[in-house]
Amino acid sequence: MLVDADDYFRAVRAAILKARHSVFILSWDIDSRMRLVPGGANDGYPEPLGDFLHAVVSSRPSLRAYVLNWDFAMLYALEREWLPVYKLDWRTHRRLAFRMDAHHPIGGSHHQKIVVVDDAVAFVGGLDLTRCRWDSPAHECGNPLRCDADGKPYAPFHDVQAIVDGPAARALGELARIRWQRSGGGAAIAPATATEDPWPDCVQPDLTDVDVGISRTEPEFEGRAGVHEVRQLHLDAIAAARRALFFENQYFTSGMIADALGTRLQEPQGPEVMVISPQTQSGWLEQATMGVLRARVHKRLKSADVHDRYRMYCPHIPGLGPQCLNVHSKVFTVDDDMLSIGSANLSSRSMALDTECNLTIEARGDDRIRRAIASMRNRLLAEHLDTAPARVQEAIAAHGGLQAAVAALQLSERSLRVMEPSTTPELDSLIPEQAIFDPEKPIKPDELAKEFVPREARKPVPRRLAGIGLLAVALALLAVAWRWTPLGDYVNLAALVGVARELDALPFTPLAVVGGYVLAGIAMVPVMLLIAVTGIVFGPLLGTAYALTGTLLSAACAYGIGHWLGRETVQKMLGPRINRLSQRLARQGIVAMVVVRMLPIAPFTVVNVVAGASHIRFRDYLIGTLFGMLPGITMTVTFVHHLAEAVRNPSPGTIAVLVTLAALIISIAIGLQKLLKRKEDIAAHG
Repeated sequence: MLVDADDYFRAVRAAILKARHSVFILSWDIDSRMRLVPGGANDGYPEPLGDFLHAVVSSRPSLRAYVLNWDFAMLYALEREWLPVYKLDWRTHRRLAFRMDAHHPIGGSHHQKIVVVDDAVAFVGGLDLTRCRWDSPAHECGNPLRCDADGKPYAPFHDVQAIVDGPAARALGELARIRWQRSGGGAAIAPATATEDPWPDCVQPDLTDVDVGISRTEPEFEGRAGVHEVRQLHLDAIAAARRALFFENQYFTSGMIADALGTRLQEPQGPEVMVISPQTQSGWLEQATMGVLRARVHKRLKSADVHDRYRMYCPHIPGLGPQCLNVHSKVFTVDDDMLSIGSANLSSRSMALDTECNLTIEARGDDRIRRAIASMRNRLLAEHLDTAPARVQEAIAAHGGLQAAVAALQLSERSLRVMEPSTTPELDSLIPEQAIFDPEKPIKPDELAKEFVPREARKPVPRRLAGIGLLAVALALLAVAWRWTPLGDYVNLAALVGVARELDALPFTPLAVVGGYVLAGIAMVPVMLLIAVTGIVFGPLLGTAYALTGTLLSAACAYGIGHWLGRETVQKMLGPRINRLSQRLARQGIVAMVVVRMLPIAPFTVVNVVAGASHIRFRDYLIGTLFGMLPGITMTVTFVHHLAEAVRNPSPGTIAVLVTLAALIISIAIGLQKLLKRKEDIAAHG
């Protein structure tokens, strides 16, 4: 048992370094930028995960690596690395293959977290090789190593992984190969024949020579029957418990599991039930959905707990404020007779809809295995209670149960606190009893459409899809042209000034200039470059009029493209930063557009397309664009005009005007920066 990511990440890196034939990584999320050993592995290979895998595969001609990641829903785009296919497939060695797996029913996800090395060593649990997971059992609040790839710190994080070898590892290798093939990864991959033992030297096993059970959840999909071994494992385990059921789990929302536990709690001689879970769910969406469902389950169990044997706890960390430790693990024990570690939450979706994998050991009357199971459970409790596992065992023996032992060991600021999850009546009334966020079975697309999509909105989309395809091809060709043709050399200030002077000699100059803005906007030419050219050629008054009319028309055309493409398509094409921009535009309308136009948040054309795909009204969009662009256009056109004059006819007067304009622009920029900083400080301090 590997507790917390510091141990797991070191172990998985050490095992991969010993790989000779194959490495399989199955994940819910992966980030090529994350460092398995934040303090430095010092093993001669690169630190970032993507570079590390590339270097290991490159150094061994016989080694192939297969990384299979869930093709995640846009709901999670803000939290994930952008363009993972590019970073882990296109830019890496040809023997390092990366795929996004979308082979699942609507609403489902691939939630298994498995790494298999040479079919000889395998890791299974709750940890993905991704951002914001690394931590040590100390969970210090100020640990400088606990930062994401962008250097941003995150809160303490707790999780558990298991490592196995022998027949269990070979079976998990078979599971990984089947998953890869079903995802569209090609022909079957032959099992590995390990030439040396890849077990990491840094890991001492807790238990040897023991049978390991592999339990899966696989949803019913495309004619294949569902696999519900994880669900049956939990139900059988709950029914078999005599003294104590211990759960450490991120979610607790399954009505089926709650019913099974409630039945045991009503028995006069039933087991005690201990659940360790995070105090709050991650983010407002989870709090408003999974948080509500957990509060309902907790209320049901409190009602069934007629003998006072049920408690829910959260681990308190000194210095973390009112929040508790983020518990992400999925572990449970039955008495001292069974231990299970895996990816499955105590949620309905983990029992039927998402792919899951748990590893389980049973004592079957063997005292050696019983002692090992008790020791591993006590190690988890000792971490949360800031004590030694031996003291936990002594307290259990002295006080006759887990909950009494926890109460007796509350000797430190770091402790387990009893938790009473609840929700507001208003929020509770909004979430249906059978919530779509935690379904008990795969969701049928037609039922989902009937429930959430108005009849008049259910239209075929072949024409739109064809248009999206043509747009993608056009953008790809444009990118190739900028990279490998003289196009990039042509689109510069001098070249554009020459074109603009030719337009100035035409009888239809206004139409030509404005039309040029539209075409240049579609071609992603920087709008400030166009405005500067307009100021140089046409002067401050006419240049301002041309630039403002051209930018508004270009903005309107790009808005129409974004509206036609639709919000989901635009968000998927442009990534997480643009998702945040879309939300801001939809929420604040004119004010947001003014701010976006005044600050370089994103390229002009990108902003326009995103605005069209958001909920902002066209009128608000144009008004915001007008007020946001007008000051910048006026100052830019005026400044570049006088700059050109100062270069052509240097004199004290032209230079004085230029210096005055430059000082004015700098003053406005500094003022805006201070205003935004003040607003950020106010927001940060409530």
